[in-house]
Amino acid sequence: MHAVILAGGKGVRLRPYTTALPKPLVPIGDQHAILEIVLRQLATAGFASCTIAIGHLGEIIRAYVGDGAAWGLRIDYATEESPLGTLGPLLTLREQLPETFLVMNGDVLTDLDYADVLGAHRDSGAPLTIATYARKVHIDFGVLTTRSSKVVAFTEKPSMDYRVSMGVYGLSRSTLEGYTAGLPLGFDELVIDLIRAQNPPQAYEFDGYWLDIGRPDDYDRANAEFTTRKSHLLKGA
Repeated sequence: MHAVILAGGKGVRLRPYTTALPKPLVPIGDQHAILEIVLRQLATAGFASCTIAIGHLGEIIRAYVGDGAAWGLRIDYATEESPLGTLGPLLTLREQLPETFLVMNGDVLTDLDYADVLGAHRDSGAPLTIATYARKVHIDFGVLTTRSSKVVAFTEKPSMDYRVSMGVYGLSRSTLEGYTAGLPLGFDELVIDLIRAQNPPQAYEFDGYWLDIGRPDDYDRANAEFTTRKSHLLKGA
């Protein structure tokens, strides 16, 4: 099994932690970089190889990770010279990728079974599989529904339930056909294109532990929780 880790972002929302380090190398629990945790989990799940798409401060990632031998993985790199969106880096790799592979952000802390996501994708025949997580959003205001300037419904401070993308996907190489290498491709653009083509993605529903480390409060939470969750997150690693 092969995975592509997207690690080329600038980590603007996580500053000042990312001033000198790329976000995937920010330490969790003062012991492990986020990316190291991900690599150990992939190896434990049975992945043999990985491509890391790098950009901002990418040479630091390359120097830290090397060829992946420390984790029993074969690792290579794709360098993003200019921002290409979430999935744009995959277009330059298209011919080197297997028909089905895992794609994930390099700043995700989760106990998700990555092999099961890829297996579900292969079994489904879908063009794209999106790992999803339940989120409840509380609205702090009364919400109105209007029609012709008249209020026809009112809900006081409702809570809305959604399933959100976890930043982990199963993808088929053939899904990328028709897109031009070197041009940006956003995740949202691909999903909308597939829905419009009546070839919708599959949702993989997950309700375990997941934390997207995108903001300082997320990072603080990850550090606070990692000590008690370490043995579970790194089981078998």
